[in-house]
Amino acid sequence: MDFRSFLQENIVCLDGGMGTLLQARGLRPGERPETWCLTHPAEVEECHRAYYDAGSNVVSTNTFGASLLHFSREELGRIVPAAVELVRSAAARSTGTQPKFVALDMGPSGKLLRPLGDLDFEDAVAVFAETVRLGAAAGADLIFIETMNDSYETKAALLAAKENADLPVMVSNAYGADGKLMTGANPAAMVALLEGLGAEAVGLNCSLGPEALAPLAEEYVRLASVPVLFKPNAGLPEMRNGRTVFNVAAGPFADTVTELVKKGVRIAGGCCGTTPEYIAALHERLQGLAPRPVTKKDRFVVSSGTHAVTFGDDLVVIGERLNPTGKKRVKEALRSGDQAFLLEEAVMQQEQGAAILDVNVGLPEIDEKTVLRETVRAVQTVTDLPVQIDTSSAAAMENALRICNGKALLNSVNGKAESMAAIFPLMKKYGGMAVALTLDDSGIPETAEERVAIAERILNEAAGYGLGKKDFLFDSLAMAVSAAPNAGRTTLETIRRLTAMGCRTVLGVSNISFGLPDRPVLNNTFLALAREAGLSAAIVNPAVARCEKDPLAEDALLGRDPGFAAYLAAAESRAAVPAAAGTAETAPPLQRAIRRGLRADAETAARELLLTAAPLEIVEREILPALDKVGDDFQKQRIFLPQLLMSAEAAGSAFEVIRAAMPAGEGSGEKGGVILATVRGDVHDIGKNIVKLLLENYGFAVTDLGRDVPPETILAAVRERGISLVGLSALMTTTVPAMEETIALLRAEAPETKVVVGGAVLTEEYAAAIGADCYGKDAMDTVRFAAAYYEEENQ
Repeated sequence: MDFRSFLQENIVCLDGGMGTLLQARGLRPGERPETWCLTHPAEVEECHRAYYDAGSNVVSTNTFGASLLHFSREELGRIVPAAVELVRSAAARSTGTQPKFVALDMGPSGKLLRPLGDLDFEDAVAVFAETVRLGAAAGADLIFIETMNDSYETKAALLAAKENADLPVMVSNAYGADGKLMTGANPAAMVALLEGLGAEAVGLNCSLGPEALAPLAEEYVRLASVPVLFKPNAGLPEMRNGRTVFNVAAGPFADTVTELVKKGVRIAGGCCGTTPEYIAALHERLQGLAPRPVTKKDRFVVSSGTHAVTFGDDLVVIGERLNPTGKKRVKEALRSGDQAFLLEEAVMQQEQGAAILDVNVGLPEIDEKTVLRETVRAVQTVTDLPVQIDTSSAAAMENALRICNGKALLNSVNGKAESMAAIFPLMKKYGGMAVALTLDDSGIPETAEERVAIAERILNEAAGYGLGKKDFLFDSLAMAVSAAPNAGRTTLETIRRLTAMGCRTVLGVSNISFGLPDRPVLNNTFLALAREAGLSAAIVNPAVARCEKDPLAEDALLGRDPGFAAYLAAAESRAAVPAAAGTAETAPPLQRAIRRGLRADAETAARELLLTAAPLEIVEREILPALDKVGDDFQKQRIFLPQLLMSAEAAGSAFEVIRAAMPAGEGSGEKGGVILATVRGDVHDIGKNIVKLLLENYGFAVTDLGRDVPPETILAAVRERGISLVGLSALMTTTVPAMEETIALLRAEAPETKVVVGGAVLTEEYAAAIGADCYGKDAMDTVRFAAAYYEEENQ
């Protein structure tokens, strides 16, 4: 039986943790577990076999970190096939009689993707693709992408899997106690993204114990139209008698996971701290349980890298300002490459209430394919809104859609055969939802019946691609009532009929008022009428759009005012009243630019402030308060990691302008020095790099020793630089002992040193148990500890 078929009809039992088992067999602190596939194959196979014997249907290869970022191509070419063969051999030798499958295991790269980090999206795809090709060629039955803490990297891994193998793919993300990924994504965002990209199963693993993660697992079951996976840790790590243990025993662990299976989880196992004992207990409890059916949720949804937007009861506002049509300043910005203006427009629309941002760069004299991609990429750095990729070029659409962080809205497809043939494959591959225009080769029909018939034809054709109503927003097309008095009524009737069919609708409202005065009055009235008819979303200027009806405008729109006589008379009367004097728009202040992550605006504001204020005064009065506000918003979960990092980048840009105006040596690391390192054996430096960026923005001089750093190197740096504050990072359970070893060496040889530690596998209690002075739950905790430490030192 192949895994896809087995998954549809059965509850699937996964394996448990691997690192703990290898450590018990002699894996040294800092040693790469993947290398044991070559150096200790018998021990690795024994671990796999123990899980099959315990009842696992799926056992994952020992390849969590096996990628070109950590191994040479030659090394990887030996490790991955060996890893697959060891699981295959373990399955053959196991005493268990259950169906058995081999999963190629892929964990995170350990890097943030651009623009937050230094790994390009396509480079990430290429890194994962190499592992996928090796695993598929070696005979893996499925691919398991796990412990992903960033939506963007998750997309890169899933694309690599789908483009380089014809294997089922399970995708699992690691959520924090706040119910979000490290970069801010919630379950709704991840379900929308991953289902759109074609994952066969989605879910969550690692991070916390089963009780803590249970609400998120239930949320996945509520949202997902594919099987849900649940693979929690055995609770939280604790230090007992010098050993790392987890605080949830096998029995209680299995009880909690089984209850979630009863509620709809279909794929269950364990992560850090779990052993064959845990899986045996879980397998025993699962016997006799019938799997809950997986139901199609048919959610009309798009997403960004942090959250989903659903088209349902509330009107969704799609900001229209990033579009050169009729907008001279946008045209100028696109022609001159003034991305700062475009980003300011994006930020302003979000502040004005837009839920989605339309991005259109269609000018004949620019390279639309390149500019659209780069504009979408840039917009994602300063807002957390989903984007509408607006272009008539399928090639430009795919180029932007591929790097979009989330499930995008595509504008547009229509009833022409060539349009559907170009856009439907993109929707199928990347998971976008499309605006569907109710027009075809004959143009825009005059009647609602004809427009609905085109919508039905689009749906019939889309069904052949596995697409349905949930994948479309139908645009019933607003035409100028000044040219066709019945146009408004036809559009409204089309909306009513499509809504009655169970479809969702969208409208670009402003065309309705073309050629008439006081257009905002007409537009807002028509928006209100369309909303009453069932409109789901509107492409409008969020600064002026209101669902407000004006009686005379309503008569004009619905053909009840012949020749628009009454409306024009009222408009002429309003025009006679002098308008209130406006104020000139000023450049954004520095604090706002920093808070919104607008680097170019931050540089400009800093230069302007230098004309009237001293450099250090600007730092103290503007930059640090802005960073404090951003840090406070981050702590209170008003913003998430991407916004925090972009704000830090904007502050850094402003500080570089100010630093250039300072006397030599002033303002550089004046608050003290900090040594940072990812401990030996750990190649993940995301957390460390984030801490470095924030510390530097707060005026600390950072010595970054990199990743996979031996304890002796860290001690030598402390002595050579005379720095007594050290930050240590570790992501994996298997590398925490190296952190403890480093702290022990510093305590013995440099006892005055203060150590702050951070990482996904740590807790405050565990940090204290290994001798750390501070547990950095996040980057801002480390900044505050450093500030307090040096404030006390300098008193």
